[in-house]
Amino acid sequence: MNSDFGVPRELSELQQKRAEYHPELPPCLQGTTVRVEFGDSTTTADPSSAHVISRAFPHTFEQPLAHFLRATAKVPDAQIITEHPPMRVGVVFCGRQSPGGHNVVWGLYNAIKIHNPDSVLLGFVGGTEGFFAQKTLEITDDVLSTYKNQGGYDLLGRTKDQIRTTEQVNAAMTTCHALKLDGLVIIGGVTSNSDAAQLAETFAESKCPTKVVGVPVTLNGDLKNQFVETNVGFDTVCRVNSQLISNVCTDALSAEKYYYFIRLMGRKASHVALECALQSHPNMVILGEEVALSKLTIFDITKQICDAVQARAEKAKYHGVILIPEGLVESIPELYALLQEIHSLHNQGVSTENISSHLSPWASALFEFLPPFIRKQLLLLPESDDSAQLSQIETEKLLAQLVETEMNKRTKEGTYKGKKFNAVCHFFGYQARGSLPSKFDCDYSYVLGHICYHILAADLNGYMATVTNLKHPVNKWRCGAAPLTAMMTVKRYSRGPGSIPIGKPAIHPASVDLKGKVYELLRQKAPSFLMDDLYRNPGPLQFDGSGADAKTYTLSVEDQDYMGRIKKLQEYLDKVRSIVKPGCSQDVLKAALSSMASVTDVLSVMTTPSFHSQPPL
Repeated sequence: MNSDFGVPRELSELQQKRAEYHPELPPCLQGTTVRVEFGDSTTTADPSSAHVISRAFPHTFEQPLAHFLRATAKVPDAQIITEHPPMRVGVVFCGRQSPGGHNVVWGLYNAIKIHNPDSVLLGFVGGTEGFFAQKTLEITDDVLSTYKNQGGYDLLGRTKDQIRTTEQVNAAMTTCHALKLDGLVIIGGVTSNSDAAQLAETFAESKCPTKVVGVPVTLNGDLKNQFVETNVGFDTVCRVNSQLISNVCTDALSAEKYYYFIRLMGRKASHVALECALQSHPNMVILGEEVALSKLTIFDITKQICDAVQARAEKAKYHGVILIPEGLVESIPELYALLQEIHSLHNQGVSTENISSHLSPWASALFEFLPPFIRKQLLLLPESDDSAQLSQIETEKLLAQLVETEMNKRTKEGTYKGKKFNAVCHFFGYQARGSLPSKFDCDYSYVLGHICYHILAADLNGYMATVTNLKHPVNKWRCGAAPLTAMMTVKRYSRGPGSIPIGKPAIHPASVDLKGKVYELLRQKAPSFLMDDLYRNPGPLQFDGSGADAKTYTLSVEDQDYMGRIKKLQEYLDKVRSIVKPGCSQDVLKAALSSMASVTDVLSVMTTPSFHSQPPL
């Protein structure tokens, strides 16, 4: 394990300028008094999952929402916390590195020190392995000095991104008891926060005094739900990738002889690919969600690309840029089914070199059809969440090879008479996730760190720090906390032919909403992107001046602010109660009953399981 964690970095002039920037805090987090308003108890977005989740999480399910209030807020039943005894808090990076992670630590450190200078923040060195082994680094001003507003996770490092097995959970509890932690902050994505929820439940059941808090930090942008509008790191990664894509677009337009196939990091969901397409305007983007919904085969996708190449050739255009999400391989039905068989054989203890001989006839035929490099990559052991090692599967090279074969075939048949098809392949992922964070990610992560302290001060366990209204300036952000169990659903799935479907409560990755405004915007622009070469370069990340405060399309186009709407609904309900009191007129009472009956009828229909049932992606 690296012994240099926490050692001051040597900063360039640009990095030093970044380190001097101090993020702004929303009014509700300013001062030394914590004001919290508790809403109604929560449920889950999928009513059919509620019973399963409540049985699995009896201590942490149906906890209320928490809203943190500014000093001027007039809320009679708000809890005002003015006493702040010394607190011992641990923090662990429990997911893949994402730009802005360091600022969560900085924000948390500043918050606990502002409220009580005697409080202590311990960082676990080496991720969860360091957490289990009780390897800590006390966070101080000196330790943080060269990590503020910087990329990476090298302040503390990370290893395996899971706290799941009985042995791991017991080790976590032992660490928290030994170090006398009042709070544990887990920084990560969907898998890490699912583990955080289970840890919080186990701690509550065992009467462990440590409170567990999750923070939504993942470059994939797939930890999205009614409470979480975006994730720390997504803004940065999309901006850095979009500049790289735009540079490639310019190169393609200059040489006029290459098609660039660019695979983008982002796990199974296609959020990064969608956002980058809107920022850089490539000729094509293939979204995994579209492929899964339409059940497109690898040959269907190949034909789509070949038809586009041929259409462009008819306009004397022999270049182009095509974006591919790294999760595409799990969205193509036959490839996903093949992966399921392979993973099932792995789980049965079949060695990698013998798996191909144990495949079913159809899977064996598909496996033998694929190029040797793809076969080798599909045989890799699955990740800790049982998904394929998507970053290692070169789908872009597979598609480029299939397209080249088909275009050569069309040339021989005389149906294509253009120039020879030439492909260049890239994978953009590691270049962006280690980037200096954008101004938005610096602000957002720092604010989330402060919220973590507020959650612990309010003695809450099993919550995620949340900020809504993010597309507006920082002084209008709404800060709160939502129970991790309210973000859970139960998805039933099978692993291999003949296996029994199983379901387990978890925070699942959110797919691109094919009915959403962002996707609709892409569909409107797609025809002109394909044929007109409207390449756009957003340029490098800016901290000052033009573009510094720009937000992603994903955040700006959608109308979210769920927490704000919940509060507005509560205001309406309170107003109804104040008007419709015993002694009000018959007409007022009848109007209220009629209106309420209509509303409840509609809501009853909308919350039935059949209303939510959709074909699985």
